[in-house]
Amino acid sequence: MRTKNINLIYYGYFEQNFLNEIAKEVMFEYNLPVTVEENYVELAQYYDPSRKQYDGNKLLKTVCDQYTSETCKNIGLFRVDLFIPILTYIYGQAHLGGSCGIASIFRLKNELYGIKQNDTLLLERFKKVIIHELGHSFGLKHCHTPACVMLSSTYVEDIDQKSAKLCSKCRLDLCL
Repeated sequence: MRTKNINLIYYGYFEQNFLNEIAKEVMFEYNLPVTVEENYVELAQYYDPSRKQYDGNKLLKTVCDQYTSETCKNIGLFRVDLFIPILTYIYGQAHLGGSCGIASIFRLKNELYGIKQNDTLLLERFKKVIIHELGHSFGLKHCHTPACVMLSSTYVEDIDQKSAKLCSKCRLDLCL
């Protein structure tokens, strides 16, 4: 069934203008209507005290359980430090060809790296992570084109180097 819209679900506080800017960019990139809604989940159950991080797999499962749809892509937006067992941290994750994903702003903040706060750069980074995870939900795998948003990002500097856009090959492969 064809995807008809994208839903951005924020858990925790995000400024409305920040969310509106993200929604606008996502709508432009995927040419689909985007809705933004608030939800709540008690995050303590996802916290791993030995890692001092939140389990991305469990959070993704919760978002998928709450928002399963054949016609809508859903991305949960978080402010916490995410991990999966095989990686030290993640910026986000999504089921390949699935209906949902997650993204976190936590590791995208300059302050985490001892650099001056930059809200414009933070917004750009978060847009790229969200568009990237949505790409996976639309069936796109990691790309090798340096400027493509689907290029894998290990470090925040990798995110800064790529654009917020799909390359021409990924756009052709896009399953909309």
